[in-house]
Amino acid sequence: MQHVLRRFDPADTEAVVALWQACGLVRPWNDPRRDIARKLTVQPELFLVAEDAEDPAHPVVGAGMAGFDGHRGWVNYLAVQPDLQGSGLGRAFMAEFERLLTDLGCPKLNLQVRAGNEQVIGYYEALGYTDDRTVSLGKRLIPDA
Repeated sequence: MQHVLRRFDPADTEAVVALWQACGLVRPWNDPRRDIARKLTVQPELFLVAEDAEDPAHPVVGAGMAGFDGHRGWVNYLAVQPDLQGSGLGRAFMAEFERLLTDLGCPKLNLQVRAGNEQVIGYYEALGYTDDRTVSLGKRLIPDA
């Protein structure tokens, strides 16, 4: 199966939301369509999708967002279609995000994984990511609901 990474296009919105839902990334307090709209206003070139070059009926099989705030890079909403997890597509996304962020002068890439998601934590550890021994805190400034 051949996959191509490319920039997100607004026509991909519903396919990406469905992918995120299938991968368990959507939470009631985050409207994924609003998250997409927000991302398109800041570094939209760092919002990538993977398409299946051989199956035009299901073109979006992966998606992820990255960003660089001048201090750190971040990856959010990285998802690969469940039956393709373990195929190397997630690695391809991370390698491309690392390349793009390095080209922007980003010295370090961070990501967040929900506590207890040991499988995904192990995946990122296998890619060379380590626990920074930090606690992530958040505060909602604009409610989605």
